[in-house]
Amino acid sequence: MQNSTNWQFYTSSIEAWDAMLDSIRNAKKSIDLEQFILSYDSIGLKFLDAIKERAEQGIEIRILCDEVGSFSLYRSDIAPSLRKAGIKIRFFNSIIPWNPNNESLWFFRDHRKLLVIDKQIGFAGGVCLGDAMRDWRESSVKIEGSIVDQMTESFELMWNKSYAGLKYYFKKKNRKNTEAITDFKYITNAPLPGKRFMYKELIRAIRNARHYVYLTTPYLLPDSRLLRNLKNACKRGVEVRLLIPENTNSKLVNIGSGTFFRDMLQAEIRIFRYKGVLIHAKTGIIDGKWSTIGSLNLDNLSLRYNFEGNIVSTNKSFAFELEKQFSDDLQNTTELTLKEWSRRGIVRRILEILVWPLRKLL
Repeated sequence: MQNSTNWQFYTSSIEAWDAMLDSIRNAKKSIDLEQFILSYDSIGLKFLDAIKERAEQGIEIRILCDEVGSFSLYRSDIAPSLRKAGIKIRFFNSIIPWNPNNESLWFFRDHRKLLVIDKQIGFAGGVCLGDAMRDWRESSVKIEGSIVDQMTESFELMWNKSYAGLKYYFKKKNRKNTEAITDFKYITNAPLPGKRFMYKELIRAIRNARHYVYLTTPYLLPDSRLLRNLKNACKRGVEVRLLIPENTNSKLVNIGSGTFFRDMLQAEIRIFRYKGVLIHAKTGIIDGKWSTIGSLNLDNLSLRYNFEGNIVSTNKSFAFELEKQFSDDLQNTTELTLKEWSRRGIVRRILEILVWPLRKLL
C-alpha cells in the first residue's frame, strides 16, 4: 500500500486554489466540495463559475458549506441559480432558529475543507475559499490512492447529516477508519460521544513520541488533556515545538492563547511565532514516523465543538516533506522565551484575566 498513494503539497492559498481549480476543470464524473468558508467574492465566484461549467457538461456536483462560515454565500441569491444548473448545494447546521434541524448557533460547525474529484483525487488541509485568505501561509495536499475512498465516504456521511441532523450521525455506524491496513488514513473529529477520532489519534501519537513533536496551528487554546500530554512528553525528554502566528485574525484568540504561554514555557515547551502574514497551516510531525495535515486546530472549538477532518500518515516520505515545511517556516519566526513573556505589560495581563473564563469556548 505504501507505493499506491501519490501526493502534492501546497504551501499558499493561491497554489492550492490553482491546483483545485485545475482538478475541477478536468473532472470527468463527479465533484464533491465541502468547505467551512466559501465566500461570495471574487475567489468564491471563480470556483463556482468553474463548477457551473462542469455541471453544463453533465458532471454530478455536490457542494456542502457551513452556514456560518459561508454566510455571505448563504444570504446571496446565487444558490437557486446553482440548483437550476443541476448542482446540489446544502448549508450545514442552519442558524435559522425555527429550522427543525437547527442544533446550535456558533458551535457544531462543519469546519472541514475537503474536495473529491471523480472519487479518485482528494484535497485536504486548511485552505478556505475567499479573498481574505489570499496571502495566508497555508498547508494543503492533493492526494490519490485508497485514502480517497475514505474521504468520499466521509463526505457522504456529512452530506446526509446536513439533511437529517444529528440523529443521522448517531444512527450511522461509522467504518473504523483507524483500522484500515494502510499508511494513509482520513480521520474525522465530531462533537459527539465516541466520535472524536482525530483528537484521540493525536493524543495517542504524542504519548508514543520518543524524540520530538512538531505542531503548527493558527489557534492555540488546548484543552487540559492535550496540554498535560504535551508537558508529559517534555518530561520524558521529548522536544516539543509549537509554531503559531505572531498574531491571529482574532484579538480574542490572541489574548486567550497568551493565557497558556507561561505554563507551557515553564514546562519547556518551545513556542515559535511566525512573522508577517498569518500562518493558517494545521500540521503535525512526530519522530519522522507519524504526520498529519487537515482542518483541526489546537483549540477547543476544533477539539471539542466542530466537525473536522485530517489526513494521518505513517509514511516517512510524507512526514519528511511536512517536516521540511516546518523547518522552512522556523526561519521566519522568533522564539518566545519565558523572560520575554514575563515582561508583558499590565494591560495585557488584565485582558488575560478577563478572557481566562472563556478559554474553554475558544
